[in-house]
Amino acid sequence: MRRMDPLQCFPKKYPVLVLLSAVYALVWTRSPVAAAGRSCADTRQVYSEKGYSTGTAPLTQISGEHLRLCPQDYTCCSSQMEETLALQSERDYLKAVEDNSQFLLTTFTQRHRRFDEFFRELIDLSEKSMNQMFTKTYGRLFTQNAHVFQELFVELRRYYSGGSVSLAEVLSDFWSRLVERVFSLVNPQYQFSEDYLECVSKHAEQLQPFGDVPRKLRVQVSRAFIAARALSQALATGRDIVNKATKLTADSECVRGLMRQWYCPLCRGVPFLRPCHSLCLNVMKGCLANQADLGTEWNNFIDALYQVSEKLEGPFNMELATDSISVKVSEAIMHMQENSVSISTKVFQGCGNPRPAPGRSKRSPKESGSNRRPFRTYSPEEKPTTAAGTNLDRLVTELKERLRPMQGFWVSLPHTICNDEKMAADVTNEDRCWNGQTRGRYLPDVTGDGLVSQINNPEVEVDIARPDVRTRQLIMELRVATNKLRHAQTGQDMDFMDSEEGSGSGGGDHGERYNDDWPGYGPYYPPYNKPPHNPVSNPAKPPRIRERNGSKWNRNNGHGRVKSASSPPTFSLLSLLCLPFMATIAPLWR
Repeated sequence: MRRMDPLQCFPKKYPVLVLLSAVYALVWTRSPVAAAGRSCADTRQVYSEKGYSTGTAPLTQISGEHLRLCPQDYTCCSSQMEETLALQSERDYLKAVEDNSQFLLTTFTQRHRRFDEFFRELIDLSEKSMNQMFTKTYGRLFTQNAHVFQELFVELRRYYSGGSVSLAEVLSDFWSRLVERVFSLVNPQYQFSEDYLECVSKHAEQLQPFGDVPRKLRVQVSRAFIAARALSQALATGRDIVNKATKLTADSECVRGLMRQWYCPLCRGVPFLRPCHSLCLNVMKGCLANQADLGTEWNNFIDALYQVSEKLEGPFNMELATDSISVKVSEAIMHMQENSVSISTKVFQGCGNPRPAPGRSKRSPKESGSNRRPFRTYSPEEKPTTAAGTNLDRLVTELKERLRPMQGFWVSLPHTICNDEKMAADVTNEDRCWNGQTRGRYLPDVTGDGLVSQINNPEVEVDIARPDVRTRQLIMELRVATNKLRHAQTGQDMDFMDSEEGSGSGGGDHGERYNDDWPGYGPYYPPYNKPPHNPVSNPAKPPRIRERNGSKWNRNNGHGRVKSASSPPTFSLLSLLCLPFMATIAPLWR
């Protein structure tokens, strides 16, 4: 009897049905048994290479009903392995964030140290140069009054270091003390009491014994020191913010997403299959949602840092400012000596006739100065030297090169991590990657950036109604730092806006230009700050140390003389309210 072919049992007009039935039978006979018996050798090897014991690792795939994070198909992972790998995924995530932000941390830390050392060295060398040059030029005249200059540099250092010091007051006090000392030196034939010298210093603004030098030095030094301090503080702020922002803790939903993309393929027995690029982006954007919210303020901060560093290259150059202190002080002293006769005459008219010094005949300032070493200015080769082995232009150039790639860092961080071939498959490899369930294309769309955009994130469930408190604090810190930098760009110190508004002491001197100014830069006023008042409206500054009760200045007789040289003079703090009276005494200073 002839054996019948099994395929002859099916009608010839249904060949497709025959083929499908055969395939179905083949799959049905292989699926459960074959999957359950698949080797877990690759999974065990990778798991062991990570330093974990394979004691609980199955030799072949087992049912995955015990899994909590990965798909519950046949698996090479025990419950203990899944828990261990979940913790490993969190560590990998934190390390990825740390590694990719290391550039920021290193840049801010190193740049802050280099700029801080450089600025401090410039101040030290400026003081050292002044001491050397003035000792050589003025001899005992300088050494006997060296404390006046020492106090100036002590206060400049204190300001730069972040002290609550007003640069305007520091420089004003310096010139007040200096005019007292120089006035005594150009009039050695007289004996001046402390009260008399106080009268001289209090009216130095009207006398202008040093010409226009104090104003020019104030503008140059204030601008440079404000910018230098703002830059140094901002670099430290950037370092601290990066440190805080990268000290992360992954919540349970983030860990679930991390585990599903990185180690569920290992449990599935395909340890070398990378997560799809879009899957990685959704997981990272969900985990880093709060960091992405730093983006706008971070970019503003980097922009402001860049602009201040440019100002330090140009009109706010710290090297030029510290170099100029000795030179401009010398020019000021020279100006006062050259005009000592007219200045002394005005002082005698306003403060009264001083007593002659014992053993000296009364001579004019010009005669009395003929036998003394003359004051002089310095030649260019005597100017102070800059910090050895360093250069401000080079430091600024290096900083600007490192600031450019920092733009958009926090928003682009998920892309940076997922672009690493160890973390995710290439974007072009969309069909041969892990899609969260198996090998194949990842279909969901990539979500947007920031906390609010995660409302539809398919991989990480994020509570958009609960913003991270620490991130909000970092945003405020960035805003404060950026505001300080923006004020520094116009030579204004935000810490002293209230006390110095109107005096120009922030270094702005709006409406005035110098040959070292950038062309085309107008004054910057934030919308919540008013422009400085007219400097003329400033009330007279109160005495530094010695208190005044009454004023000989306001008790002049008709000839502009005072009756006594010993009673203490003062100047009215309400000068604007006493214009008629001021008009009467004004000719005394002309």
